[in-house]
Amino acid sequence: MVKIRLRRMGAKKQPTYRFIVADSRSPRDGKFIEILGHYNPRTEPKTVEVDEAKVKEWMSKGAQPSETVRRLLSARGMMDAGPAPTAKRKPKKAASES
Repeated sequence: MVKIRLRRMGAKKQPTYRFIVADSRSPRDGKFIEILGHYNPRTEPKTVEVDEAKVKEWMSKGAQPSETVRRLLSARGMMDAGPAPTAKRKPKKAASES
């Protein structure tokens, strides 16, 4: 499956991200197919630059955005936010319970 997700760039403790299209099996900073834009969370306001035509083209081909990408694109009005994720982690069992 092809996903639209973020790839971390920048120096240590100074992250910037690129919107990329990649196979879901490839690692976060590994091989990708195409760069769609960039995101800088350290500026005020946060900078989001995306090529809307490329995003729409990849989504029409079946690419699925990650939750973070979905949130960023919906803030720009490019897509619906969709339902909030309801699945949460189960709490770890305490060592005394075992």
